[in-house]
Amino acid sequence: MWEETSPRKRREDEHSIQSKEPTATNLQKEVGLLSGICIIVGSIIGSGIFISPKSVLSNTGTVGPCLIIWAACGILATLGALCFAELGTMITKSGGEYPYLMEAFGPIPAYLFSWVSMMVTKPSSFAIICLSFSEYVCAAFYSGCEPPEVVIKCLAAAAILLIITVNALSVRLGRYVQNFFTAAKMVIVAIIIISGVVLLAQGNTRNFENSFAATPASVGGISLAFYNGLWAYDGWNQLNYITEELRNPYRNLPLAIIIGIPLVTVCYILMNVSYFAVMTPTELLQSQAVAVTFGDRVLYPASWIVPLFVAFSTIGAANGNCFTVGRLIYVAGREGHMLKVLSYVSVRRLTPAPAIIFYGIITTIYIIPGDINSLVNYFSFASWLFYGMTIVGLVVMRFTKKNRERPIKVPIFIPILVTLISVFLVLAPIISNPAWEYLYCVLFILSGLIFYFLFVYCKFGWAQKISKPVTMYLQMLMEVVPPEKVPE
Repeated sequence: MWEETSPRKRREDEHSIQSKEPTATNLQKEVGLLSGICIIVGSIIGSGIFISPKSVLSNTGTVGPCLIIWAACGILATLGALCFAELGTMITKSGGEYPYLMEAFGPIPAYLFSWVSMMVTKPSSFAIICLSFSEYVCAAFYSGCEPPEVVIKCLAAAAILLIITVNALSVRLGRYVQNFFTAAKMVIVAIIIISGVVLLAQGNTRNFENSFAATPASVGGISLAFYNGLWAYDGWNQLNYITEELRNPYRNLPLAIIIGIPLVTVCYILMNVSYFAVMTPTELLQSQAVAVTFGDRVLYPASWIVPLFVAFSTIGAANGNCFTVGRLIYVAGREGHMLKVLSYVSVRRLTPAPAIIFYGIITTIYIIPGDINSLVNYFSFASWLFYGMTIVGLVVMRFTKKNRERPIKVPIFIPILVTLISVFLVLAPIISNPAWEYLYCVLFILSGLIFYFLFVYCKFGWAQKISKPVTMYLQMLMEVVPPEKVPE
């Protein structure tokens, strides 16, 4: 009797019970509310608000409309994110727009989204962020002269390698890195805002006089101003890419959106107010890096703080980008739209390591060419094309999937309004400034149908013969296995 209840026996019984519990090799729910807010804020606040608010000003002309555009972009990002919150709590799968397009319209639109995102928009954006980080770091070592381009690119490639290594090793480590850099970037945001408030209190308000006294901006100018502003807000939907790893997504997904995006909007408006408290519109347009100019005038001799924290901000945005987009590639591979090995999970780390490594390789390729900003400019309309399609899918599923449980249900006028704005953002720059590059972008998007037909729809025998041994070799090399269960 006493032997059966001895401490040793109890430990053996507990171990036996634990050993019978299923331990699925799958992505783990390790992202809480705070980390969710940090992912949103950290992904949105990158280098844009520190370097080039002048893009919005140049298209609006004066201070008043410029601030209105920044506020309107924040409102639009919030409305779009609320639509995504309904989708994310109705379809609790990672991958952002991908599973929503799959549910609403079928595999072809979802595949085209993953094709464009993985081959152009996401890796090129990741590359630009890492190049911005590299430029700021190199500037500290090449004072008074331009750093060599090869040094900038090598450092950017090293940053990519470091970020994908962190995210492939551990979800928890990636989350801690994100939280740290988000806190660091909020320090410099607070410094700029507090400095601006102090200057305004001292009477530096002359740049806000007659802030609407100018020729009204054209429709094309307004659309370009929105594009530039929304580029700084890009990342408002990042939490939907990791829904499967979010604890209590029905609560934390909408709550993180409601807290995170308005917080960023308020910060952006107040930071622009601070810039105008120090610089005239003409001086701001002439500045190469607005936050650096601000620091030189206000924080001297501690102006070195600005480039240091801007570097922190960019590396944090890059980490958030990698953390979320890796899940898009993982889900696309799980659906059979990419190599199957991209949907495998590390046995030891429980991370989508193959998807993250693949993303890092594609991004590194984008580091090689001289200028990729123009590529992003022409493909930015594609981002809003898919945003609009996804939100149209929300409206469609209100009728086609009426009985689907919706823990969050936004008023129908919100997705309709966001859809109309998306149509405007897609068509306005093309109509106001038509260029062959837009046609090339459309042709590239449609070229994804060729790969879909060859490798997904038809599944030719020769394609299977090529991919099967590659998958087996990579599986053994990286110690990864297919996920044991797929969330419903």
